[in-house]
Amino acid sequence: MVARTAFPRGYPFIPHVHREAKSLGFVDERFSSPSLRALLALAVVFVMLATTGWTALHHSKGYTDPRTAAAASWLKGSVGGRHLPSPEAGADAVAHFFATLTLAQRQGLAARYPLVVGNLNGAPVSLRYQANRIALAAEEAAQAERSHSTLLTADGRQEAGHLANRYASLLSDGRQILAFDPTGRGRAAEVFGNLSTAKRISVVVPGVDTDILTFERTVKAYSSPVGMARSLYAAEQAAQPSAHTAVIAWADYTTPSGVGLDASTGELAELGAKRLNSLLSSLPAGSQVSLFCHSYGSVLCGVAAPSLPGTGATVSDIAVFGSPGMRVQRASDLHTTAHVWATRDATDWISDVPHLEFAGLGHGADPVSHAFGARVIDATGAQGHTGYFREGTGSLANFTRIALGTYSSIRCATGAACTAGVTSS
Repeated sequence: MVARTAFPRGYPFIPHVHREAKSLGFVDERFSSPSLRALLALAVVFVMLATTGWTALHHSKGYTDPRTAAAASWLKGSVGGRHLPSPEAGADAVAHFFATLTLAQRQGLAARYPLVVGNLNGAPVSLRYQANRIALAAEEAAQAERSHSTLLTADGRQEAGHLANRYASLLSDGRQILAFDPTGRGRAAEVFGNLSTAKRISVVVPGVDTDILTFERTVKAYSSPVGMARSLYAAEQAAQPSAHTAVIAWADYTTPSGVGLDASTGELAELGAKRLNSLLSSLPAGSQVSLFCHSYGSVLCGVAAPSLPGTGATVSDIAVFGSPGMRVQRASDLHTTAHVWATRDATDWISDVPHLEFAGLGHGADPVSHAFGARVIDATGAQGHTGYFREGTGSLANFTRIALGTYSSIRCATGAACTAGVTSS
């Protein structure tokens, strides 16, 4: 069927444009065949260009973001008479460089270049936490000052106040911020557990409208990246208290902002996939990694799958939920040795997304369809598009089993065991 017309903000295909296309005569509710749905997708392009334009990928000329400015300064710096490595040098090269430094030299670099060191895959994890606390403290002070500035509008002061509060929260005792970049809408990543000693690591990859302000929530906390990761880590600890696990809330890529072309194409997913694979290449060698990919995050994971790192940590599982597609027609097209899992609650409005790809729009086949070939797991009680990590849900129980590698207890959507062809890792 064609997508319904009543959807919440953040719909990753184009719901409000569907309404506009219908009002202009492009859409007939009788359109149900793939070819007619493809025509709808094409019609949407024209409506969208007229109503929303191309978003999120363009910046003003001459603009230099804080992270870029910090990297430029880093590349001019040195320590002990040696040049500093390129931030793009790769995790192994960066790790080797930091291994040659004294503790004082490492800490000096973190203090001088916190926005570089705090985001540098391959740098010691504890040093990244330290650098990001420095960067967050500086940004909190700057935004607190802006929140009282008479040079800003009331809305500008309010936004600055919200940012200052968010940064203060991220600075709370015990929080392990693995990445922080205040550029634009902001990016961040947080670790639960001991990442350095973890044998099993989970990475939560969120979707549309994720930024520094939505990184965590107080209401329905489980719907935010931090809440998802915290829920999963708590469930792991409850199931196996002695297990060496860690969970990363990874919102360290630029997500589509609201409804627009960025959400219906793979461009931001392709950029994010490079960042994800860079993170994965820096995780402890020998660890088993599970990716939990929500909504547009599943598009990113689909793009990243063929290029997952072949050495070091091993990605053993990719689980997608609330997915609009992975930009392939079958799970086998992902060209990965990881087990591919998929789930969708019956009340999730993502089910109304046309699962097709036409002229670069859309994200391909439905991952929970039989033809796709993923193992479809139970999500009883998830309630909607963002409730998959809610306590007591079948989805959280199954995600925990995937994260721990206890595959024999995973339940399929049919209620049966879901382990055919799955090898323990």
